[in-house]
Amino acid sequence: MAASLGPLVGAIDQGTSSTRFLVFNAETAELLSHHQVEIKQEFPREGWVEQDPMEILNSVYECVEKTCEKMKELNINIANIKAIGVTNQRETTVVWDKTTGEPLYNAIVWLDLRTQSTVEHLLEKVPGRNKSFSKFKTGLPLSTYFSAVKLRWLLDNVEEIKKAVEDQRAMFGTIDSWLIWSLTGGKDGGIHCTDVTNASRTMLFNIHSLEWDPELCKFFDIPMEILPTVRSSSEIYGVMESGALTGVPISGCLGDQSAALVGQMCFQDGQAKNTYGTGCFLLCNTGQKSVFSEHGLLTTIAYKMGRNKPPFYALEGSVAIAGAVVRWLRDNLGIAKSSQEVEELAAEVGTSYGCYFVPAFSGLYAPYWEPSARGIICGLTQFTNKNHIAFAALEAVCFQTREILDAMNKDCGIPLNQLQVDGGMTNNKILMQLQADILCIPVVKPSMPETTALGAAMAAGAAEGVEVWSLNPGDLTTVTCERFEPQINPEESEYRYARWKKAVMKSMGWEKSETHSNGDISIFYSLPMIFFVMTSMVMLIASKYVSGK
Repeated sequence: MAASLGPLVGAIDQGTSSTRFLVFNAETAELLSHHQVEIKQEFPREGWVEQDPMEILNSVYECVEKTCEKMKELNINIANIKAIGVTNQRETTVVWDKTTGEPLYNAIVWLDLRTQSTVEHLLEKVPGRNKSFSKFKTGLPLSTYFSAVKLRWLLDNVEEIKKAVEDQRAMFGTIDSWLIWSLTGGKDGGIHCTDVTNASRTMLFNIHSLEWDPELCKFFDIPMEILPTVRSSSEIYGVMESGALTGVPISGCLGDQSAALVGQMCFQDGQAKNTYGTGCFLLCNTGQKSVFSEHGLLTTIAYKMGRNKPPFYALEGSVAIAGAVVRWLRDNLGIAKSSQEVEELAAEVGTSYGCYFVPAFSGLYAPYWEPSARGIICGLTQFTNKNHIAFAALEAVCFQTREILDAMNKDCGIPLNQLQVDGGMTNNKILMQLQADILCIPVVKPSMPETTALGAAMAAGAAEGVEVWSLNPGDLTTVTCERFEPQINPEESEYRYARWKKAVMKSMGWEKSETHSNGDISIFYSLPMIFFVMTSMVMLIASKYVSGK
């Protein structure tokens, strides 16, 4: 006989490096079962990052089915799963054909840099080339990071997408939209929607009126009919149309960083969390008012917990490369076989020995927004070895967090006295201690690290028509935490941070932003070069002829 635990809620957590499905007890917030599948990232050219939307969708089906099998083995009745929430890597852009249900191109991932020339071209239309021209509408600067420029690139460069738009077959969405549309029926009546948190990362959405902005759509030349309907983060969008959970409503949707804010119970103005995933994201709840940064942070929608509920806003510091630097050490340099081994290498030396690693693989995000930067490792000596580089990589994650925390403190006026953290990298104890040392404040980690999935489950369970999860402050479960206190003196911390800043300055200005949109660098773009090569050959032949050799 299957055990009954009261109502349960599932969460699809579709991240940059993996997909997970997790099931929580709605009354205790306990994680009961989960399954995880790693997702391939493709790098077809330098600076390009893509994923296969069908692989992403199939990984969701696989995770749901495997988790349900595990629950049956644990004697837990899956009929008690009353709702499903979706949380996702934000900004990643998909265009698909609504008549076939097939993607028309790979998903362009948030980290992708191919749109640098698109950004340059768009800036020519802006008075004074001001990247922050839409800041008070969208909260965002014009950057390769956000969906609108990725969508513009697809419309400019992919013939099948141009044709599908002309034939009115094209649908655009971030990963949440692609998943919800597919899971609720796809070409047979799937629901084409997104939520306010994901919409607020496109650069096409007015974060005050909570609607797609016609002026911005005109600026980017995006046809509004391909955009999804924008809904709140907590309402029934549709039901699962296949698999073990057929008929279960999908009733929560939050971009991953918003979901982590909810999962960390940061419902009060001034509460903040930092998530360590592929990138690193510090969000501070600013309540029902949008606060605009003077120090390179983004203004974004934190959540809107119901159709008739008000939106809450957040300030966000975004770092492109955090966990991705560990993956790079593993997959590209081959200095370790696993993330665990990177931690062990760093632990063996306990210092970077004056070596600094700025992992600006996708330029620098907050607080610099400098697309011309590239990764550098500096301060090397003959003594430096792979252990020091591993330590410097972990330090880099902490220094980048310090930069966005400093910006947050300046914008908010009230310094954070501790940092709440979550995400896969927080299992790395050396990293957490380093973080406390570099910030000079305690770092607090919940013992259940899956706060992103928990946030999506909370939104789904609290939705009108489901109502199995209470978000009243008095009903929220207390979370047990692990605390890391600073262990070095502040002077040493400041010295290392100043050296890091010096390294950051050296990483800037490596790339010219006017790279060609196809990523090819050819001597044939340079007429003077052709002239030089040809005249040199003529002179060489002539000299041989004259000398008679």
